[in-house]
Amino acid sequence: MRRDPLESDAPGSNLPQATQLGLLDVEAIRLILSGQSVVDWAVVAFENIADVDAFLGLLRIDTSDAGDQARLRYVFNEAVSYAEENLPHLRLREHLGRPEDVREVFLWAGQVAKFRRRQMLACVTLKLMHVIHHMQAADLKSKLPVSEAELMDRAETAILRDARTLRDGGLGVRSFYGSRKSRTSTIAKLVAKSDNIAATIFDKLRFRVVVHEHDELVPVLAWMSRNLFPFPYVIPGESHNNLIPPGDLLSWVAKDQRKHAQVFADEDALTTDRGKNEFSAASYRAVNFIVDYPMLVPVQPDNADRLRYGRVVFVMVEFQVMDAVTAATNEEGDNAHHLYKARQWRTVEERLLRGSWQRKKRSEPSENKPSEPAENKSSEPSE
Repeated sequence: MRRDPLESDAPGSNLPQATQLGLLDVEAIRLILSGQSVVDWAVVAFENIADVDAFLGLLRIDTSDAGDQARLRYVFNEAVSYAEENLPHLRLREHLGRPEDVREVFLWAGQVAKFRRRQMLACVTLKLMHVIHHMQAADLKSKLPVSEAELMDRAETAILRDARTLRDGGLGVRSFYGSRKSRTSTIAKLVAKSDNIAATIFDKLRFRVVVHEHDELVPVLAWMSRNLFPFPYVIPGESHNNLIPPGDLLSWVAKDQRKHAQVFADEDALTTDRGKNEFSAASYRAVNFIVDYPMLVPVQPDNADRLRYGRVVFVMVEFQVMDAVTAATNEEGDNAHHLYKARQWRTVEERLLRGSWQRKKRSEPSENKPSEPAENKSSEPSE
């Protein structure tokens, strides 16, 4: 990845040994490593209102702001209405009622030990709210008189600002720097992609995070999910992890909670090649994932649009996280960048010429092809 003037490097300091993760941290890291969808979850471990406020803050929803409170209530009502119209047998309104504070629904979704049906339906509601909010944000983005480039500039500035907090917060971050995919690289990637035609490029804006030691990877990922982006917005199916053994998660959780965390640490789900770059060498190791990063819109919508669409849009950002030793190894042998680019350009050339070669092959007579028997030109007897 090419460095640019936005690089932020610092020696960093070691992570305090007493650091532990809560269940919410484990859930977030599980999603990052596996690239699964939050829509498939059965529980989410928000423990108190402070957890909920922190999560909503990452979504740029200020629960002390009257407009954002109204927006949160609107999305909740939209979710309940959808369920009542299309899944009436759930009787969602009957079981959840009309909570005075919508944030209560987030807490109910984690209360497994009691009111099990309410817990399940709270999860259903949060999943629908997640989908509806994301869909309406896309509608808002299409209406904005703002270019994608400007949105990426703003996202880049915000992420690097938060990176300084990460660097100064006592975590073992060696470097945190960003780059943009050039026009040439974008065209090459679109041509080389085998799954579609010039559809989505996820890594136009990308960041690499390098920590000093391998055992600092997990807490840094936890910090990122608490402070940098809302974990449900990791893009499903685009994660790649061959660097963190799933069992490493459990060593960061308090012993009395490990039996609950075990359900999230599934080795098959967490070690995946689904998001692996096909041109990287087999020995290339990293945690790689894509996030839909939320941003407040630079042009404030009027009150009606703010209620219906919110004031948040999303920009796709790629993160790559590794330790210093792995980063150095990733530049050696078959992992060298010039060899990576050579593999990519070879595929580009092959795809662009494939039709021509096939036509040429069909048009050339084969030397070994047997000659056709002479056609019988005798005329049929006349009547």
